[in-house]
Amino acid sequence: MAKRDYYEVIGVARTATKDEIKKAYRKVAMKYHPDRNPGNPETEELFKEAAEAYEVLGDDEKRQRYDRFGHEGLKSTFGNGGFQWSDFHHASEMEDVFGGLFSAFFGGGNPFGGGGGRGGPRGRDIRIRYPLTLEEAFAGKAAKVTFERREPCETCGGTGAAPGSSPERCSRCGGSGAVRLSRGFFSVQTTCEACGGAGTVITKPCPDCGGEALIGKKVEVSFDIPPGVDDGMSLRLRGEGEAAQGSGSTRGDLYVGFQVREHDVFTREGTNIILEMPISFTQSALGAELTVPTLHGDQTVQIPPGTQSHTVFRLRGKGMPAGDGSYGDQYLRTVVVTPRKLNDRQRELLRELAAESKEDYHAYRKKSFFQKLRDTILDVGG
Repeated sequence: MAKRDYYEVIGVARTATKDEIKKAYRKVAMKYHPDRNPGNPETEELFKEAAEAYEVLGDDEKRQRYDRFGHEGLKSTFGNGGFQWSDFHHASEMEDVFGGLFSAFFGGGNPFGGGGGRGGPRGRDIRIRYPLTLEEAFAGKAAKVTFERREPCETCGGTGAAPGSSPERCSRCGGSGAVRLSRGFFSVQTTCEACGGAGTVITKPCPDCGGEALIGKKVEVSFDIPPGVDDGMSLRLRGEGEAAQGSGSTRGDLYVGFQVREHDVFTREGTNIILEMPISFTQSALGAELTVPTLHGDQTVQIPPGTQSHTVFRLRGKGMPAGDGSYGDQYLRTVVVTPRKLNDRQRELLRELAAESKEDYHAYRKKSFFQKLRDTILDVGG
């Protein structure tokens, strides 16, 4: 069955503000919460579907990708298995919606119980910036990043206990790593705060990691940048974040945010490319065949006689990848360059031209804006 549109799931328009989306999500979540609909698997799925929609629409980067590419643009965000409760990162901001109880209960990531969402404590996410040229953003590339993250301490083997000693069972949770909280219609199993979900506590800490079981280490991670990424977009690399303490723990994720540098020649607007194309007065008047650069390679363009300054030519399919196998367009905007220095012969010829010219400029000024716009956009390729 095809996935529903996220805006439809929340019940808002595509132009909705973040506050409107948040309020709408609150209503849907309260309506379908499993504690209000016990034993109803259908409402549980609707509750999870609403959380997935809010995870995307409540995040500026994810919402931008969804608006441009739809569900296809989020495959790397949620992985092959689709959205999981461990993907829900809005627990803290929901305190004003459900009260402080929401943060305490849902901090583990799974409102249906089960401890820390994926079965144990989860490491912190890491966010880094990755600069790109426009050409690299166009073609995509294999990339590597080097950064520091917390890894299991080699001295203690990731236990946090000094060599020769062992962690002791947590007295609060009895070694399970989870406790059950109940209040009103909420009844949720969540991570034990005393042991952080590990089920054990350290009495004799490791001298190298100080009992944290983790220590900073520089690592290198390789990944592929897909063609067409835009400035401000990010790529999620699951399990490449920091490690966490305790058995059954999972790593956080690495978010690579792309920073596309400004280009010396091209200007990007979404999937379209704009190029200012200077032409001489004679090329403007007589027409010319020009070779212009595009990200796909050089392109020959025929400039018709009488081309005015700011005429726009469109090269179809010569822009950026759109994510669905298609490409945007490249727009060439002419700028007629007036010569600054003329010799006597050139001045004489221009005076003769002025005397012979009988063009009706008043008729052009009387045209409507859309008539003028239609006159200045020409398709020349694709």
